[in-house]
Amino acid sequence: MPEKIRYKTDISLSDEAIDRIVQLSSGRATAQDHAGFADWRRQSAEHEMAAREAEALWHGIGTAGKSIRKSAKQKQFTRRAVLGLAGLITGGAALHQTGLIGPRLYADYTTATGEQRSIMLADGSTVFLNAGSALSVDMSANERRLTLHEGQALFTVAKDAARPFIVEALDGQTRALGTVFDIDIKPQQVAVTVIEGTVGVSSRIQPANRTSNMVVAGANTRIRYEDTGNISAPEEVDSDIETAWRRGKLIFNAKPLREVVTEIERHRGGTIVLASNRLQTLQVTGVFDLSQPEEILQAIETTLPVSVIRLPFVTILR
Repeated sequence: MPEKIRYKTDISLSDEAIDRIVQLSSGRATAQDHAGFADWRRQSAEHEMAAREAEALWHGIGTAGKSIRKSAKQKQFTRRAVLGLAGLITGGAALHQTGLIGPRLYADYTTATGEQRSIMLADGSTVFLNAGSALSVDMSANERRLTLHEGQALFTVAKDAARPFIVEALDGQTRALGTVFDIDIKPQQVAVTVIEGTVGVSSRIQPANRTSNMVVAGANTRIRYEDTGNISAPEEVDSDIETAWRRGKLIFNAKPLREVVTEIERHRGGTIVLASNRLQTLQVTGVFDLSQPEEILQAIETTLPVSVIRLPFVTILR
């Protein structure tokens, strides 16, 4: 693997690199334009680094970047415009992390980046919130209903047959009586891992191809559901490994990089962007200390075909 180049990119080179990337992506670029950019980036290590950063920004500013990429086909965009949009995106993420926007405004319990919190509920149940989480609690005479707005939490449920214990997360809910389970809201789905007892997982959305809207799972199994209403069959897992975060560890066994990034962001400031969809399914294996999230990024850079570009407030993996 070629040695990774680590130079501080000159601002003027960054300007020119982004201008060239915008031009090449405009739909009007010629073969000569592409050849010219290839020659330009070969001029020096600094030119190559500027080109890589420009490509990472252009392809890695997420869903909101679609609009700027589409607009660039009709008019000229500069480095300031591209970085401005990236700043809005990462700035919004920063506001979200501070609780100035999003569910943290109205949640009963929250945790900040890198913070974990144990909560004792009025019925004797306990909730252990992972970092970057938000939870609301509604206790009534008929049921105990909680809402995990974002993040991850482990629930240890006190027995009360007269009042079901229900946790809502996105478009699904998990029902339990006298059990221990973990709910993890991931970028594309929700994962429910059962440590003890039994839970029933259902969705507000009823797919046409399914007659029953509840899947039951026992200890050391996991169920996943999506916003389409699809609920997976229970799969066997090692619940101690899946919930190692409560012991200050992260244990990955061939876990997709997109899920690993979610874990890292809970314990590290800033936003992490995957610059290509191809990176999402790269598999990560290892045991890491939650108090050292930067070491996880270093391990990823060392063991996978991934370059880590660290910018203010945002880290790009490409």
